[in-house]
Amino acid sequence: MFTRRSDLPLDKDAHSRFLPWLIAFMVFLAIMAMAGMLVLNATASRWDQGIRGTLTVQVMPAEDPAKDDERLQAVLSVLAQTPEIDSYETLTDDRLLKLLEPWLGPASGSRDLPLPRLVDVELKTGADLDAEVLSRRLVARVPGASVDDHRIWLKHLVRLIQTVEGLATLVLAFIALATVGTVVFTTRTGLDVHREAIEVLHLIGAQDSYVAGQFANRAFSLGLRGGFFGLLLAVPTLLGIGYLAQQMDSSLLPDVTLGPVHWSALAGLPLVVSLIAMVTARMTVMKTLSRML
Repeated sequence: MFTRRSDLPLDKDAHSRFLPWLIAFMVFLAIMAMAGMLVLNATASRWDQGIRGTLTVQVMPAEDPAKDDERLQAVLSVLAQTPEIDSYETLTDDRLLKLLEPWLGPASGSRDLPLPRLVDVELKTGADLDAEVLSRRLVARVPGASVDDHRIWLKHLVRLIQTVEGLATLVLAFIALATVGTVVFTTRTGLDVHREAIEVLHLIGAQDSYVAGQFANRAFSLGLRGGFFGLLLAVPTLLGIGYLAQQMDSSLLPDVTLGPVHWSALAGLPLVVSLIAMVTARMTVMKTLSRML
């Protein structure tokens, strides 16, 4: 489909046989790095939607259990008087024990555990609530009460994700540079091998652009072939990682599945690498021929 008539016997070059395998390995690494970036982005987006604009108020149990309800009502009274708060909900003991189950195991079902009372608070859209001020108000009414501001945790999470994404982007850049370097080396070797044939083509009127097109088409074909092999290796690997993640406790791990848009982006990487190989080969030939002839 992508093969064109060539006046140079490039298909018989032994040095180009390894190019598809090198590109396949690079595409495999690129897909794995890009898949990691996509999963991190999707995970951060889901957590952002579920956490931003929420707080958790914790009321530690009193020495006298009979006063726990009174302390909780005092906390709820303060929350009700805070204009930035849209709604709040007290978590039941059963729900709290269920949240602790992944970490405590069977012991989480014990009713003898001194559990704090938790209140899930949702802020109004666009509200700017100072969590420290709210915490001081609560402590003044109920000693032992505290506020967990999820926005602080979210900020650290975003910073971590941005760091990992930066490293993944750096890996992709190195892969692109390695691909360019490999194609340049292969193309220059091919030019040296076919130097006499290229000189004959020039004598009969062939332009540098025509010769460059021969090498560019060959590089595109080899790049597409290698990219397809790399994609075939990466897809089972990603599916295997997703399967292993699903076998683990979903409450301890984020969702690592990829959507149709993500798979489409990954499937387009072989074509991108092929285009890089084609452009690199053409530029290399044009620059080398300007010095050679």
